[in-house]
Amino acid sequence: MACPVQFLCRALRTVGLVLFYYVFSIGITFYNKWLMKDFKYPLFMTLVHLTVIFCLSTVTRQAMQYWMGKSRIILSWKDYLYKVAPTALATVLDIALSNWSFLFITISLYTMTKSSAVLFILFFSLVFKLEEPSPFLILVVVLIASGLFMFTFESTQFNMKGFIMVLLASFIGGIRWTLTQLLMQKAELGLQNPVDTMYHLQPLMFLGLLPLFLYNEGLSISTSEKLFRVTELSPLLYSILMLSIGGSLAFGLGFSEFLLVSRTSSLTLSIAGIFKEVCTLLLATGLMGDKMNAINWLGFAVCLCGISLHVGLKTYYSKNKGPSLRPLNSKSPELELPLLRPNADNGDDTANNDDEDEDEEQEITLH
Repeated sequence: MACPVQFLCRALRTVGLVLFYYVFSIGITFYNKWLMKDFKYPLFMTLVHLTVIFCLSTVTRQAMQYWMGKSRIILSWKDYLYKVAPTALATVLDIALSNWSFLFITISLYTMTKSSAVLFILFFSLVFKLEEPSPFLILVVVLIASGLFMFTFESTQFNMKGFIMVLLASFIGGIRWTLTQLLMQKAELGLQNPVDTMYHLQPLMFLGLLPLFLYNEGLSISTSEKLFRVTELSPLLYSILMLSIGGSLAFGLGFSEFLLVSRTSSLTLSIAGIFKEVCTLLLATGLMGDKMNAINWLGFAVCLCGISLHVGLKTYYSKNKGPSLRPLNSKSPELELPLLRPNADNGDDTANNDDEDEDEEQEITLH
């Protein structure tokens, strides 16, 4: 009876972690789109999100330090400016352009176009020699590119400005995730825990976005009655609350991805990401009134086939030829959370060892 019970508990844990990830991942997309209908300052919204994420990551680091009795990593200024700054700049441009695009395009077009980030991730992975060239990669590129073309073909809600913004965000996202992977795989930096990574990235991201915000939104927001020229306190508090909720969702997204990968595998996150795209489009057509014709749906299916092939190839090569990237050991203290650490008694140790043997070493997912 132990094996079926153990399997059931593990399955329920995985389902729970996937649903937890979906709440934040899908939630922040719809929340930002909803907020942009009335609040037309996406760059300011992003700055508030960065501030909230930094505060929450600071509190989380302090809680982990108190619980584990181990001080958290703090990088030197040299490593911070030379090794973290490029990742921070790419990350904030990706996020800012994505949020900015919600002023112009639908959630369905946003979701589909962001899926093309896999193309740019593959490109930069080849440039940085994180991936080995393969004929199958050409097929992945063809499937995703043709799917994106079919999705935008004769679309009644197509907006070129928003589409270019998301496509540029996807291009920068390819740089972002490649640099993030390199950053988190440098053991000497000690940033294997995404909470530490978020803590170090946010200040540089804030400073990197600030000039663009001042140029595009500084004057208009300084005269806005929603923030700096309010006549009553309640609208100001409401705006701050709405923006802070988005920041909390953004922090929860990074944290939920970490939980899912560290307690299951990077493959689970990749597969969950594919189904997340389907759920997002179904919700967008049902709740937001996004319109899609048969060719658009076919293009989406073709694109998902390309992404699924990419996930399958990574799984195949990692199992049969060994991972091409330096793996992170899931048993590392940096990947343990206080509330999810194994209990000290022998019975639980045995069960947890059986679980962890199957999840031995995992790669960082370029997601």
